[in-house]
Amino acid sequence: MYRTYKDRFEFFVVYIQEAHPEDGWQLQINVDEDVVHETPKTFDEREHLAEACSVRLELDIPTLIDDMEDSTDLAYSALPDRLFLIGRDGRIAYRSEAGPMGFRPDELEAAIKAYLEAD
Repeated sequence: MYRTYKDRFEFFVVYIQEAHPEDGWQLQINVDEDVVHETPKTFDEREHLAEACSVRLELDIPTLIDDMEDSTDLAYSALPDRLFLIGRDGRIAYRSEAGPMGFRPDELEAAIKAYLEAD
């Protein structure tokens, strides 16, 4: 989607709080894949984890980093992950269900197409 629509929309990954920190609720798959990190205590630590995530996932979408107060996460109920389409008017045009089960890129793409048709 990013490659297809990046000339008409701005795409961002927003790195929010660590969903499965070592000092919190840990998943075995994270242990198996050696993706185990403590909860960042500083913005620099969060920034480091965001960069590691972006590199590991080979993302070419720009990555933004939520502040240490989790303002974006709290404003958008983003944890653990969620997809959004924000219209030109600043209003939410599409909001996915919470991930991972609600993480449905095909629904986002349908919303993008509908938005373009209505524009």
